Amino acid sequence: MSSTFFIPAVNIMGIDCLDEAMVAIRNYGFRKALIVTDAGLAKAGVAGMISEKLAMQDIDSVIFDGAKPNPSIDNVEKGLAQLQRSACDFVVSLGGGSPHDCAKGIALCATNGGHISDYEGVDRSTKPQLPLIAINTTAGTASEMTRFCIITDEQRHVKMAIVDRNVTPLLSVNDPALMVAMPKGLTAATGMDALTHAIEAYVSTAANPITDACALKAITMISQNLRQAVHDGSDLVARENMAYAQFLAGMAFNNASLGFVHAMAHQLGGFYDLPHGVCNAVLLPHVQSFNAMVCAGRLTDVAHALGADIRGFSPEEGAQAAISAIRGLARDVEIPNGLRELGAKLTDIPVLAANALKDACGLTNPRTADQRQIEEIFRSAF
Repeated sequence: MSSTFFIPAVNIMGIDCLDEAMVAIRNYGFRKALIVTDAGLAKAGVAGMISEKLAMQDIDSVIFDGAKPNPSIDNVEKGLAQLQRSACDFVVSLGGGSPHDCAKGIALCATNGGHISDYEGVDRSTKPQLPLIAINTTAGTASEMTRFCIITDEQRHVKMAIVDRNVTPLLSVNDPALMVAMPKGLTAATGMDALTHAIEAYVSTAANPITDACALKAITMISQNLRQAVHDGSDLVARENMAYAQFLAGMAFNNASLGFVHAMAHQLGGFYDLPHGVCNAVLLPHVQSFNAMVCAGRLTDVAHALGADIRGFSPEEGAQAAISAIRGLARDVEIPNGLRELGAKLTDIPVLAANALKDACGLTNPRTADQRQIEEIFRSAF
């Protein structure tokens, strides 16, 4: 089976690497940026700081701070209108997964035309998007370097999965100094999101030796650093290690894809406007319990990467050790115990399950499922 490996052309990483990135941006010859961010980063002055740094490189910019936590079609359309009014020739996304995804939607529609919903699915666009520079401020989604773009269709109450090589950013920037201000809850949620990426990629039917290496290293680094990053957000060593870990997890799932955790979490986010990382964290052990009968050996590798002592374990015992270690990490970083705590309703499960089965992320789950089985997984997570 052939494999194609997707990654941005240039990726700049490390503490205080932002200034180096600005020089790289100048060297592309762009003239005016649409900075896509959220209201919080705009209010905190981070977007203004990026605008000033661009100005020092003789690059003009305007700020669009309308990316919501689960970016919607309306967010994309408003950002696209501002880009066109301002005659911007490239896009800078600033933040976590939400601004990055919103910016991808804007950049893709800027060159391909039409409506962002036209591109739901796999490789539906025909032209490269407007050049996108993705500056990351969280350690979790890896959206700054992937070909995934998740946009909420508020009318249908679903998250659209747009998997398209043309939404891959041109340049990604991971400066841990920009991540220090993340609150504990966001650090935990994004870190568990990265863990989910790595584990789903490792058990994916599309995994290959490259994605395996990235996924296992990511799992190990998350296990060793997430607790400390949550406990002491000013610990730059833990922050930098988490930045590398989430990037490795992104390299894994960007090429091996994901599974039912994401297919199901997308529905919770679209239906209830819930935080994506928390939904993933709650669902992860339940989906892997479902998967264990077909990938116990792989889950045993996950257990080892998570630091579990699996000497003498059978594959079945190793899989259970992985699930236990996932639960332990989630508990240590104070992830809610179940979907009921998040406000989900048992009566909505049939609709959530039906929509999850339509999500492209589920195509590479190691064990297939029908409507009844997905409903059972949702119920087990309550």
